[in-house]
Amino acid sequence: MRRTVFNEDHEAFRETIRAFIEAEVVPVYDDWFAAGQAPREFYGKLGDLGVFGINVPEEFGGAGLDTHKFEAVLYEETARAGVQFGGSGVHVLLALPYIKMLATDDQKKRYLPKFVTGEEMWALAMTEPGTGSDVAGMKTTAKLSEDGTHYVLNGSKTFITGGVHADRVIVCARTSAPSAEDRRFGISLFAVDTKSEGYSIGRKLDKLGLRTSDTAELAFVDVKVPVEDLMGEEGKGFSYLGHNLASERWGIAFGAYAQAKAAVRFAQQYVTDRTVFGKPVAHFQNTKFELAACQAEVDAAEAVADRALEALDAGELSPAEAASAKLFTTEVAHRVIDRCLQLHGGYGYMNEYPIARLYADNRVNRIYGGTSEIMKSIIAKSMGL
Repeated sequence: MRRTVFNEDHEAFRETIRAFIEAEVVPVYDDWFAAGQAPREFYGKLGDLGVFGINVPEEFGGAGLDTHKFEAVLYEETARAGVQFGGSGVHVLLALPYIKMLATDDQKKRYLPKFVTGEEMWALAMTEPGTGSDVAGMKTTAKLSEDGTHYVLNGSKTFITGGVHADRVIVCARTSAPSAEDRRFGISLFAVDTKSEGYSIGRKLDKLGLRTSDTAELAFVDVKVPVEDLMGEEGKGFSYLGHNLASERWGIAFGAYAQAKAAVRFAQQYVTDRTVFGKPVAHFQNTKFELAACQAEVDAAEAVADRALEALDAGELSPAEAASAKLFTTEVAHRVIDRCLQLHGGYGYMNEYPIARLYADNRVNRIYGGTSEIMKSIIAKSMGL
């Protein structure tokens, strides 16, 4: 069935990105993998390419579009090449929606031009040690100073993707204690300058997968945050976080589908080239059946991912629909990538083969952005259960 989700502009962007990956990423990707992060200067190249400005208004240096379809192309092309663009996905998918939704005109003038060029990279800090998916249980605090000019930030965050290279981090903190009626009450968002005194980066976390994406622990000790960097209204942070969860979960869902599609490509190439017992592995019936079954699952995941993309662009993707898409495509990717690795035999377990890295990268999709169990709870609630 012919896809209708992309047009000529998206396909031209695909060609540009594919050429960029081949020239700028593939030759050095093993070095990034060994270092555990992409180099900071790489983000400047993405800025020059226009990747960060697609959904930014023209007055701030962007293209002024309002679509996630170019992001979708990025997911497909990076997966196809077996690479990651470091922590840049958080910069665009997670941070930008908050800037566009909450920033004042003055804040946009200060934040967005440097956002577009990659001069300032952004990250989002919600998760804390011991809280996990329970965002309302956060302990990080931001107390307004007596003179009302700044907040004093204290606490810590963990699992912060892009946290090592970030120049600004949207930090979720308590400006008030939770009320007896509502644990979610009292959370606010701040655009924190990482050069601030008292702000420190702890460990760069050693992850199973996503090795080129820097993930860190952050600590705040009496960090002064100007009141001009409060995002939105004080105390309404939890509702803001919920507003953007649908787009975050779509991103994970689409990325998982793209990984599954890439896994089939890698496996098909391998079994065609690999010879055992005097003939290519692709000639065995089991190989054909396994790849056919995987392709059928990828076709279904593509349809779900595309439908969610269209709904997101139309502003109609509900929390339950986003949860359903994430649950389905991430579970499909888990099964497909595992089967495709099996077709590689022992070589599938070697990191020099993209299927091995893909296997590790994919695992977190059923955890971050809300676990599969959380997704099931959201879907069940929408069903009236």
